Amino acid sequence: MKDDVVKLVRDTLVEAGSTFRSDKKEAYKRAINLETDEKAKWVMETILFNAEVAEKSHGPLCDDTGIPHVVLEVGPDCPVTGRLLGEIRQGIAEGLRKLPGRPMGIMGDDSHRIDQSGGLNPDSAGVEPAPILIRPTTDNVIRLHILMLGGGPAIRAKTFRVFHKHNTQVVLDEIVRWATEGVEELGCTPCTLAVGVGRSHFEATSMMLQAQVDGRYDIQSEMEQEITKRVNEAHIGPLGLGGKTTVLATFMKVGPQRASGVRIVCVRPACCFEPRIATVELRQT
Repeated sequence: MKDDVVKLVRDTLVEAGSTFRSDKKEAYKRAINLETDEKAKWVMETILFNAEVAEKSHGPLCDDTGIPHVVLEVGPDCPVTGRLLGEIRQGIAEGLRKLPGRPMGIMGDDSHRIDQSGGLNPDSAGVEPAPILIRPTTDNVIRLHILMLGGGPAIRAKTFRVFHKHNTQVVLDEIVRWATEGVEELGCTPCTLAVGVGRSHFEATSMMLQAQVDGRYDIQSEMEQEITKRVNEAHIGPLGLGGKTTVLATFMKVGPQRASGVRIVCVRPACCFEPRIATVELRQT
């Protein structure tokens, strides 16, 4: 069983780093058909072509191959053991070697890792995954989602408080403002906006991560549509060259809220290749 889990996780990481989901491909095709700016159209055609080549070769979509982030869904009768978590980490390490991931893990103690004086780990598996996020599911299954998160979107992301003034529109306005500023500086557009709203910085960020897991390009809420429409009105366009499509879609997840004057909001402008995600069922009962 151990080898089965390790191989499943390994292959899922490679898929996440090399493959567009079908609804994302269709979103690009729709955007290409609607685009009238020839430069913008060419950029999106090239991105989609690159994705098709990466999928066939099982090679990275981008030279920034990303940091593995894991969301684990656990059914009501499915035990999660330390052994299983170890197998997941081993599968991630093998997947990073197989993809291959960019060797960008920093070695050394806390200070060395902060200032990079410890040097780069030459092993692709030296890029350790972020802490695992676990959430329940009604299915009797253990389902693993792997996301590969790049550095550019992380640099342009923002997590901060918003004084909501008992008005949802105030929060949406701030999301649009943050997103427009971040996308202008991102460069790798068109993007997908990932948004989380929570009671703490941790919760807002976890909502942002789950939004990428649950979001679909062909199903958008009214708030998601509004954010996408308003950021697209900035006409930043693919690679900042102008055009109709700055944002392909918005994935937004709102968690529990507390009675207070603030909402903690996380906005990540995921680049033209993100969300890089793949999903696998590890165990069923």
